[in-house]
Amino acid sequence: MAFLGSAVRRVVSAVRPPLSPLSRTTARSYSSEPTLEKSVPYEKTLKQEVGKSSGPTKPLPKSAEAVVIGGGSLGCQTIYHLAKMGMTNVVLLERDRLTSGTTWHTAGLLWQLRPSDVEVELLAHTRNVISKDLEEETGLDTGWIENGGLFIASNKQRLDEYKRLMSLGKVYGIESHVLSPAETKDLYPLMNVDDLYGTLYVPKDGTMDPAGTCTTLSRAATARGATVIENCPVSGIQVRTDDLGVKRVKAVETPHGTIETSCVVNCAGVWAPKLGEMAGVKVPLVAMHHAYVVTERIEGIQNMPNVRDHDASVYLRLQGDALSVGGYEQNPVFWDEVSDNFVFSLFDLDWDVFTQHIEGAINRVPALEQTGIKSTVCGPESFTADHKPLMGEAPEVRGFFLGCGFNSAGMMLGGGCGRELAHWIIHGRPEKDMYGYDIRRFHNSLTDNPKWIREKSHESYAKNYSVVFPFDEPLASRNMRKDPFHQVLTEQGCVFQERHGWERPGWFNKDGAAPVKDYDYYGAYDVKKNENYKYNELLGKEYTFDFPPHHEVIKSECLTCRNGVVVFDMSYFGKFYLTGPDAKKAADWLFTADVNKKSGSTVYTCMLNKGGGTEADLTVSRLEPGAANMPLAPQSNEPSSIDVFVRMRNLVLREVLQEVLDADLSNEAFPFSTHKVVSAAGHQVRAMRLSFVGELGWELHIPKDSCLPVYHAVMAAGAKHGIINSGYRAIDSLSIEKGYRHWHADLRPDDTPLESGLGFTCKMKSSIPFQGRDRLEKQKEEGLRRRIVCFTIDEKVPMFGLEAVYRNGTPVGHLRRSDYGFFIDKTIGYGYIRNPDGGVVSADFIKSGKFTLEKMGVTYKAKAHLKSPFDPQNKRVKGIYD
Repeated sequence: MAFLGSAVRRVVSAVRPPLSPLSRTTARSYSSEPTLEKSVPYEKTLKQEVGKSSGPTKPLPKSAEAVVIGGGSLGCQTIYHLAKMGMTNVVLLERDRLTSGTTWHTAGLLWQLRPSDVEVELLAHTRNVISKDLEEETGLDTGWIENGGLFIASNKQRLDEYKRLMSLGKVYGIESHVLSPAETKDLYPLMNVDDLYGTLYVPKDGTMDPAGTCTTLSRAATARGATVIENCPVSGIQVRTDDLGVKRVKAVETPHGTIETSCVVNCAGVWAPKLGEMAGVKVPLVAMHHAYVVTERIEGIQNMPNVRDHDASVYLRLQGDALSVGGYEQNPVFWDEVSDNFVFSLFDLDWDVFTQHIEGAINRVPALEQTGIKSTVCGPESFTADHKPLMGEAPEVRGFFLGCGFNSAGMMLGGGCGRELAHWIIHGRPEKDMYGYDIRRFHNSLTDNPKWIREKSHESYAKNYSVVFPFDEPLASRNMRKDPFHQVLTEQGCVFQERHGWERPGWFNKDGAAPVKDYDYYGAYDVKKNENYKYNELLGKEYTFDFPPHHEVIKSECLTCRNGVVVFDMSYFGKFYLTGPDAKKAADWLFTADVNKKSGSTVYTCMLNKGGGTEADLTVSRLEPGAANMPLAPQSNEPSSIDVFVRMRNLVLREVLQEVLDADLSNEAFPFSTHKVVSAAGHQVRAMRLSFVGELGWELHIPKDSCLPVYHAVMAAGAKHGIINSGYRAIDSLSIEKGYRHWHADLRPDDTPLESGLGFTCKMKSSIPFQGRDRLEKQKEEGLRRRIVCFTIDEKVPMFGLEAVYRNGTPVGHLRRSDYGFFIDKTIGYGYIRNPDGGVVSADFIKSGKFTLEKMGVTYKAKAHLKSPFDPQNKRVKGIYD
């Protein structure tokens, strides 16, 4: 019999060749490794079934409203929710048996707390479906076990992260407790607590059974009219092109027949990229080996909670009277052996890779040292570039939906995501804010780049258990998309952030350049680790839940903006042109504000969905008529996003810009919310008088080839006035101080303009219809059941969002976004609050309440504001400085 302790000792003495991250081969076992019995579900039967299947388990229909491909967690959850929402003519196709892909070897752990309010809600739905709904509907037991969850903290930062989760959980009614090492020992007697800082215990976390869950989901779906067909692989996806040149799903081909359909849902797990290829859809994910071992019986382990020891990169899943031991490492094995006739392969566990998890497990539960290994499990798991799933309709083909790339979280996110995906398919959009999961978040120049996919997905796996810090940035596949200012800003100490592949200025380090280097895979696979890596060192100093070391640098940039002159490179912002004979008609319907103004005007507006939720907030500028005036924008052979926004303030600003621009910049000649074509240092640009930071300022939209000459002219003119560069960290602070909304933070697709304080953008007094107007009219008539509120606290304490909001001692919401306002010298937070009795959230409800904010278990008195505490009369953007 092999023991965990002996496995560690034997592998340490073994010599192994390095595993290249670019290798196309799979790691195999070595003769010096422990000989272990493999007792894995389906392991024997799968190999026997391949090639001798008797055909589909049911006849194929000729047509269906939707065809879900893949019988794992996501496929079964999706067809269940589609049927439950009334779409019953739906089919699920599984090439072998349900759960025989990547789902069968999942650990099945469900943790209710995550550092995301949306994910907490998704997890809650999964738990409800598996622990309650399915049993009530079918009378069948899914195999759910509520044994609790225990998060281990070996340092203060990790415990601080857990305390953040605890505070957020209180808003959602999730019970959790921070335990001392002694209290942890009482709960889990077999645990070594000598090196613990503390733990977070969540009593109602638990364990899911993949086979039991998927079987019950399929039965519940078929009871509502859906069809589940096993032993039916997909061989092709037919795509047609409509009269407008748009590609659409036409049919699904199998060796046993064709199903006509306008909707395909790709829930094929690690095989999702191959299925995407059949329809011409790019699916950017990478498969990695993920392994765990199942121990022999351990006396005293019964009824213990599941354990996540993130710092040791190991999890311990209760499995009856034994444990499953697994984890995530920085040198995972890439899995590249996907083929058309490949159903599943059980890989021999690579002990070089796995040893660290064994060591961590033995340290945490010393009894494992002499515990036998009953079986090993190793299979593929899919990982994505940003550690988020791939969902929604693919941009290449209408009707082709994705539900894959779940980064080992497909079981626990499956219920919530299955419901959202079903709603997406039926209603055209999800109910919740799923932007972070939407496949459209990735630019097409990235999704077709193998280097980007591989590097980014590796980092997702390697950092799976890392602390989620507020100002973290990726290191993989950087410098993919750069604007013309990148090099000159790098030389001036710019510390860049990465968003959607773009390098955008974060803040400016005063100690010289800190360029981003090529990815080193954290030193894995014999790749030489980057040395003297200043950028990485600066990031490391930001890893805190306190004020970061560069807090004073951000303060300097912010106060220079308020009191001096600054320049922001905002080329990262997207620009679109709306043209054609029906442009006015389209603008009336798309935009909440009346944008039919004279040429040279700029209007701030929102775009809504059918439910009145905000899909975007933006400015719309009316251009001069005639194609010749259309683009003061890059030419067709240049990237349209290469523009620059320059924002500067106060009376000095006009003096600076007047040296560069050939226009009269007075309030009378160039009022707020207007724009015109001007000459800047001899180059034609479009100047817009706007502000995203609450100060007098102009945006300069510059053609690519003119960017640097104009930038240098502005900096030269501003030198005698102390002009400086500034970045998005300052913008975040300045904008929240002014009360401006940030998309995807305090403004989401499920927030209406009335709830978010943007009702002034809506042309409600006019008779012009616009999308979502009926919902706003109804909401206005009935009163708001939730609304955004600004909070400030007097203590010098940083907050980052997710802090709980209490009114008179009762949780009523949480902060969506928070930052420090340096001009008012206070922490500021914005969050949506509800009335606990379900009533209207009126101004009186806010004014009459006593509010507190809870951060990491500590509460702070807060002041609620109905208007921005900074310049509430909006004078400064108009050039009025009292």
